[in-house]
Amino acid sequence: MSLSIVKENTEMQLNVNNNVTTAQASNKLVFDTKDLNLWYGNTHALKDINLQINEKEVTAIIGPSGCGKSTYLKTLNRMVELVPTVRTTGEIMYKGKSILDKSFKVEDLRTHVGMVFQKPNPFPKSIYDNIAYGPRIHGIRNKKILDEIVEKSLRGAYIWDEVKDRLKENAYGLSGGQQQRLCIARTLAIEPDVILMDEPTSALDPKSTLKIEDLVQELKKDYSIIIVTHNMQQAARISDRTAFFLDGEVVEFDVTDTIFTNPADKRTEDYISGRFG
Repeated sequence: MSLSIVKENTEMQLNVNNNVTTAQASNKLVFDTKDLNLWYGNTHALKDINLQINEKEVTAIIGPSGCGKSTYLKTLNRMVELVPTVRTTGEIMYKGKSILDKSFKVEDLRTHVGMVFQKPNPFPKSIYDNIAYGPRIHGIRNKKILDEIVEKSLRGAYIWDEVKDRLKENAYGLSGGQQQRLCIARTLAIEPDVILMDEPTSALDPKSTLKIEDLVQELKKDYSIIIVTHNMQQAARISDRTAFFLDGEVVEFDVTDTIFTNPADKRTEDYISGRFG
């Protein structure tokens, strides 16, 4: 059974209770966050977040350290629930279905919403086994199919030509930039709809950073990408829309060109111009 069939079954489950409005459908929303609040114990980390994320766009989330950027990103695939003291109110709709509903299985969500972390985190396995891990978890055992998935994913992450003769080698032998692209390929192997990226280039050199940025531009043709970044120039270069977070709130969310050239809120202008943060 191919991974596409596994995902199709999950999509059918999502469509049964699809409450997306006609207006939302025309905007091709992938995520619709409504009045989201989140607490770590007594700390109110996210406050009345309302954001609509479009399909096949790059959405950047910017803001100073501790403003809630990464916390919000981790709510989108429910990784934040790994913190025992977390409590949330509000809704996050993924294609019309609430991901915070108890009936929405977190395993299904993470099949559709992949995650790339700040530091490359390849498994201590071969390059091949890193990519094949997800498909195997989903029940794919046929070597021919796995070979095809591995090659397609590595090509999709623009790293195939660099590793095609090293597939049996340990992934730790790759450079930092290559490891990050390998992790992106590993995410692509499960055929997600959305790729979450939490400062994916902060640990990389400028040359590797440029390769990741070029890759993001290619990936948005097929995927919705949400990227947290501290790098203002990076957000301006690669994103279609930008959200500015401050103290757990969304101060402003608009087309990236507008955010960087004509922000509506003085706090946005102050942050982008380097007056704080």
